[in-house]
Amino acid sequence: MGLVANIRRDMRFAKGLRRLLKRIKLIDLDSADLVCDDWEEAVDKFPDHVAVQDDRLTLTYRELDAMANRFGHWAQSRRLKRGDTIALVMLNRAEYLAAWIGFSKVGVATALINTNLTGHALAHCLSISNASQVVTDADSWRKVEEARPLAGRNLMLWVLGLADADEADERRGLDKPVRGGSSVRPARSVRSGLTNRDTALYIYTSGTTGMPKAAKVTHARARTYMRAFAGATAATDKDVTFNVLPLYHSTGGLVGIGPALLNGGRLVLRKRFSATNFWPDVKSSGATLFVYIGELCRYLVNCPENPEERAHKLRLAFGNGLRPDVWNDFQKRFAIPDILEFYGSTEGNVSLFNFDGKPGAIGRAPGFLKKQINFRLVRFDIDSEEPVRGPDGLCQLAKAGEVGEAIGRIGDDTRHAFSGYADKAASERKVLRDVFVRGDRWFRTGDLMKQDSEGYVYFIDRIGDTFRWKGENVSTAEVEQRLADAPGVKEVIAYGVPVPGYDGKAGMVALVIDGKFGARAFADWVDQELPVYARPAFVRIIKAADTTGTFKYRKMDLVADGFDPGKVEGPVYVRGGRSGYTRLSDVALLAILNGETRL
Repeated sequence: MGLVANIRRDMRFAKGLRRLLKRIKLIDLDSADLVCDDWEEAVDKFPDHVAVQDDRLTLTYRELDAMANRFGHWAQSRRLKRGDTIALVMLNRAEYLAAWIGFSKVGVATALINTNLTGHALAHCLSISNASQVVTDADSWRKVEEARPLAGRNLMLWVLGLADADEADERRGLDKPVRGGSSVRPARSVRSGLTNRDTALYIYTSGTTGMPKAAKVTHARARTYMRAFAGATAATDKDVTFNVLPLYHSTGGLVGIGPALLNGGRLVLRKRFSATNFWPDVKSSGATLFVYIGELCRYLVNCPENPEERAHKLRLAFGNGLRPDVWNDFQKRFAIPDILEFYGSTEGNVSLFNFDGKPGAIGRAPGFLKKQINFRLVRFDIDSEEPVRGPDGLCQLAKAGEVGEAIGRIGDDTRHAFSGYADKAASERKVLRDVFVRGDRWFRTGDLMKQDSEGYVYFIDRIGDTFRWKGENVSTAEVEQRLADAPGVKEVIAYGVPVPGYDGKAGMVALVIDGKFGARAFADWVDQELPVYARPAFVRIIKAADTTGTFKYRKMDLVADGFDPGKVEGPVYVRGGRSGYTRLSDVALLAILNGETRL
């Protein structure tokens, strides 16, 4: 790259970073100005602009604020007070945003629950949030009702949008109580004493082991996410953001709403992603911004051509997880002028931005901005799954091109804060001590990356056993726990396997079984116990499970074997067919590998 091109690239990066830092630098951790105050500031500035459009409603900033105020007053009517928590289990709709914003106005935190969860996993998430009330909708309430007895605590259920009035009364319908509430803003004194250090939201992350963990999202962190992208995207009140990502995740629920709702723009929400409707919807909505996760982009690239796919007004796609093998095809085929890829985690303090649009890079940390970007890459031992330490006991920085673990220094400001999880022990496991000097503390991302000589950073993989599939983190420990009692199963080992043409890894289990494999019974158990994204795509039958000296399963060998029946001892099954799982033949394998059969 020539000198002039280098200068232009660095200027573009610095300009983007400056826009971002300008929006987040004013956040004082001890300030009483909370995320709801940022929202109210936008309402007062753009009261008559359209704030949100969903499948049913179009609301101005003033109208959405009035709805949020009603939710806040309803929470007070339930005698909820500052520091209490309400669990929210709901598909994307205007009321979702109104609910958590309204609850924040009266000092109540909201636990944003994954709507794919069922049974024990759902009960666990409801329980660890310490919520006493659950707000849900007609699409989700039955799952919540079934999980309530497993939660181990008393949970009051409230349902929005039930068509049957009798059923709504029986299940404590929420439409009338909220509609009948005051639309006047709750007094600021109701939340007096709260600061940016207090929890606004709980967003769940599966981490690397076990059940989902509730990451504490403080007011400072929620404001930082929203403000960062309000600045990084250079959004204005003329922009329209198209968002089909679930609002219970930080990408859809904070990153994907900030550019619109803090700048007077319009947010277009859809319940779910629809490949058929996506481009016609983007066109008809007049969207100028679109928030993505990588799997969604890959799916669109693999779809047949749509006559509307280049007839849009998009100027920018922003999000995370867009892999190098999809980036160029996605941008060229759909005529996307600019892509802003970022890296971050719900609970972590490491954020990276690819302001240059360099294909495949999750961000850039150039040497001349080392102090401004809270990111270091340390050498890592794959076998011990720990950073490498030198003779002095301190960690060592990874060299250019060397794979290492990304870490971020923990400190007492918005850029360096680590709020942790509801579970203190889980929080402590993410802290790395005595890293570069004695006594320092750094957040472990659990992500392996490499950085080139120009500062561009590339994602490699997650440490441990968690893998991503369909945009969700799948915990192998949870899969193993849920399937251990399946009919005829003696032992189960869960892991992810790469499949050509897919982002992330598909789930696979190796089973030691008692007698003959009952495909139908096993499939029924899987459907009952696991959300869609965590259900294994492949099943391998093994005679015995190899373990290490510490009784850990040797998953690396199983991952290396993959799902090719020609390379694997014993039968391999693929999800599908009348019996739920069918024997994988050479013909069926070829159809998967060349993309004729979709998993």
